[in-house]
Amino acid sequence: MVDKLFNKYDLSEVKIEDPSIGPYINIEAVVLPHSHGRQAHAQFGKRRVNIVERLVNKLMRGGTGEKMGGKVIRTHGRLQGKKARAMEIVEEAFADIATRAKINPVQVLVNALHNTAPREDTTRVQYGGISYQVAVDVSAQRRLDMALRT
Repeated sequence: MVDKLFNKYDLSEVKIEDPSIGPYINIEAVVLPHSHGRQAHAQFGKRRVNIVERLVNKLMRGGTGEKMGGKVIRTHGRLQGKKARAMEIVEEAFADIATRAKINPVQVLVNALHNTAPREDTTRVQYGGISYQVAVDVSAQRRLDMALRT
């Protein structure tokens, strides 16, 4: 049985502090986080994808600096479709975190997602031709998606 990510980082010691986003953070131990999109058509399929693979998939997002989903994408498409290269970048970043901070880099990623996930958002409500911005709670899955996007 595989018990480490990239054959380096032990995932059994990673603790998820936030119980609301805990079910949506998958930290199953895999050597290579690549699911080949098997979850794409299943409802709530994202929760079965390893969190490191979801980070890699977000890095592959391309764009030309335009706004997409509320965030400016600055990759200019250099990593579009290059999952192996994006995975190398994440692996190098994890190695750098492990050597500098002497902490499990997957724990650092989980803590960063916990700290950046917003609990509240605004939406537009229209009453008789007048629009109002109203604060609404954010679901746990959307909180995680928004945290990965930043």
